Amino acid sequence: MINDVKNDAEKRMKKTIESLQHEMAKIRTGRANASLLDHVQVEYFGNPTPLNQVANITSSDSRTLLVTPWEKSMVSAIEKAILHSGLGLNPSTAGSAIRVPMPALTEERRKEMIRVVRGEAEQGRVSIRNIRRESNNQLKDMVKEKAISEDEERRASDIIQKLTDKYVAEVDVVLADKERDLMEI
Repeated sequence: MINDVKNDAEKRMKKTIESLQHEMAKIRTGRANASLLDHVQVEYFGNPTPLNQVANITSSDSRTLLVTPWEKSMVSAIEKAILHSGLGLNPSTAGSAIRVPMPALTEERRKEMIRVVRGEAEQGRVSIRNIRRESNNQLKDMVKEKAISEDEERRASDIIQKLTDKYVAEVDVVLADKERDLMEI
């Protein structure tokens, strides 16, 4: 039973880290990254469709994304969707492909992005601490039900605390990597 609580907590903490990394990938660093366009929706046969389902997205160099639609008729719709995505990107059509240059980030914008990134990291830390609290509550309930002893509960709480420390440290590593990315020129 204690292992179930520990394994569940660890699995949920791993998912929190994965979610944080996914959120961090969406934040623009000035470097071309295909995941930047993940949330862009294109009108395809009357339905909003994710861009990566109607086109191939690659980075042609460190500052340019190349979007190649699978159907030539989609070029203008994709260009319009990227333009109106709120990402501040200015796509240009080159035949059947669309080039999306990444504008350089200003110092002020970089600092603003770092604030956003730190907020995301703090949400990750809070989520991990909430998982710790829920796991400790499950252990306390087991003690009340006399399923485990207080000593076992204390040992399990220590294990969960070590897991919490490990995953909070991972959040800090993800944050440091993203901050380094944002400050690169």
